[in-house]
Amino acid sequence: MNASLNIVQATMEHLDDAAALFDDYRQFYHQQTDIEGARQFLFERLSNRESVIFLVKDTTADKFIGFTQLYPVFSSLSMQRSWILNDLYVAESYRRRGAAQLLLDAARVHAILTKSKGLELATAMDNVKAQTLYEKNGYQRDDAFYHYGLNV
Repeated sequence: MNASLNIVQATMEHLDDAAALFDDYRQFYHQQTDIEGARQFLFERLSNRESVIFLVKDTTADKFIGFTQLYPVFSSLSMQRSWILNDLYVAESYRRRGAAQLLLDAARVHAILTKSKGLELATAMDNVKAQTLYEKNGYQRDDAFYHYGLNV
C-alpha cells in the first residue's frame, strides 16, 4: 500500500472535491461533464444522509484522487441492511497504486460497523480490471438471481 494515501468519510466540507471526482467518474462512463449537477446531486445525498462517500487523498500532493459511494438497501428476507457499492473511481494517474483497495477496505469496514449483511456491486461487463479486483476481495458473481431494471 502507498503510505501517502489516506481515507476519509466525506462531509459537506469535502463537497467540491467529491463533486469533481464524481464528474470525472461520470465522464469515464461516457456522460457529459456537469460539475454543478454533480455537486447538487452529492449535496442532496449528503444532506439527506442517503449515501456514504469515502474519499482517498494523496497526502503528499494534498489532493483527493478517488472515491466510493455506498447506498443503503434492506432485505425483507434476512431483515438486515446491505450496502450497494454503487460508484468506485480512482483518477487514471493513480490507478494500480492501492487507492481502489483502500476504498474497498473502507466500504467493508463500514458494512461491518453498521452490522450489515454485506455489500453488493455491479460493474460493466467489459471492465475486467475492476472485476479482477472485486473477485480478489471476495466478491462473487451472482448466478442465483436475474436482476432486472425498469426505466420510468
